[in-house]
Amino acid sequence: MPMYQKKPVIIEAMPVGKGFPIPHTFSQAIAASILKQCVDNESKEFIGYTIETLEGTMQASIGDYIICGVKGEFYPIKADIFRKTYDKVID
Repeated sequence: MPMYQKKPVIIEAMPVGKGFPIPHTFSQAIAASILKQCVDNESKEFIGYTIETLEGTMQASIGDYIICGVKGEFYPIKADIFRKTYDKVID
């Protein structure tokens, strides 16, 4: 059976949570309503984002990451998968 390896690609990513800076690319996505902040109905506390992805609307919760892909698309990824898949290359 053929085996494949993911090509090395540098992506932008943002952790979801309070106190993290929002990179410019992600601020633009918020302004364009691609990323929408979600709050808890009762406490009115920030709980994450809904994301308009190529596959439909998805949810990114606190602790997840949001990735800007190679074509400028956004999608959520769980923190454990993010850490297994990506290494920081630029601070």
